[in-house]
Amino acid sequence: MCLTMSNMNIPKNIFLLSLNVLFFFFFCLACCEGKRKRYDDGGDERTMIKGMFVFGSSLVDNGNNNFLEKSRAKADYLPYGIDFGVGPSGRFTNGKNIIDLLGRYLGLPSSIPPFFDPSTKGTNIVRGVNYASGGSGILDDTGSIAGNVTSLNKQIKNFEEVTLPELRRLMGRRNGRRKGSLLENYLFVVGSGGNDYSFNYFLTNSDPQLTLPIFTANLTATLSTQLKKLYSLGARKMVAISVNPLGCSPMVRANNKGECIEILNQAAQLFNLNLKTLVDDIKPQIPLSNIVFLNSYNIINDIISQPASQGFIEAAMPCCEVPSLSEGGNGILCKKGGKTCPNRTNHVFFDGLHPTEAVNVIIASKAYASQLQTEVYPTNVLHLANL
Repeated sequence: MCLTMSNMNIPKNIFLLSLNVLFFFFFCLACCEGKRKRYDDGGDERTMIKGMFVFGSSLVDNGNNNFLEKSRAKADYLPYGIDFGVGPSGRFTNGKNIIDLLGRYLGLPSSIPPFFDPSTKGTNIVRGVNYASGGSGILDDTGSIAGNVTSLNKQIKNFEEVTLPELRRLMGRRNGRRKGSLLENYLFVVGSGGNDYSFNYFLTNSDPQLTLPIFTANLTATLSTQLKKLYSLGARKMVAISVNPLGCSPMVRANNKGECIEILNQAAQLFNLNLKTLVDDIKPQIPLSNIVFLNSYNIINDIISQPASQGFIEAAMPCCEVPSLSEGGNGILCKKGGKTCPNRTNHVFFDGLHPTEAVNVIIASKAYASQLQTEVYPTNVLHLANL
């Protein structure tokens, strides 16, 4: 039997009201589905991170040095990438680095392509580009010991002169957005500074007048200028990564009877203190922007101090074979085709300097959601992404 208003005894005005309510319900449901689809496709345009632009050294490099002739800082061979899906990729670890893992937390659909890869152009740059170069530093002369590397200044210049104009053309054709708002939902990550101490100040400095505090002040001032340059190019959400515990790397311990060298850690701590202060001091000069200071020093130092509490067994030795200088190596990089520890998840360091993926997982998770200001300051990346 067909139901009608007459045989249900429902007044006409009530029936029409019910239809309106049903229509409104399905309209809202369709809107919600649309919003959810935008989230799945890369996020609501007003709040979600669209991609990342990455600058720095080997801790965040994902393959740029592979394309640089005469660079001695390369990780394009096994055992690097032994736990990475496609094998050796140029990442200085056994698997994923911090950028890969942070991108996953942010819901980015794929890894950030290296700038020097010839395929990094066109629509491949829409989710961001990685400019980091292993062996490089904040200062232009840092990294000369590693041959051909790309300094932080040059990385920023590559972004300004190559990627940004192309991105403007792409995004302009796509939705006609204003230049000022083009980059507001991109995350800019800068991880540099350690090499400026290990392979510059402590290795080549012969000027007794250039004390550690003076060098650090100059280094921080240079980084401040570089962050302001990124801001002038459109960066509004930035992450500045600290220097790690330089004095407790396997490379250093191997030359100090297994013990840490505290002057190197003190240098890192001094830089990190300056960098944290810079986050506050620079704020008036870069309005409508926000910087998160990621204190990877504290995160790694906590692991080294109490490795068992976080599931680690070995915190002093590298997981891979690292040839010394007398063996034809440099004390940092893995031996080509060399052996690795059977369980990479319980080692803190993969080679003489770089953490394993297991440590990178912890750093990335804390960067994203930690509530401790000793680890992220003044807030975490999750909050930054939604500002």
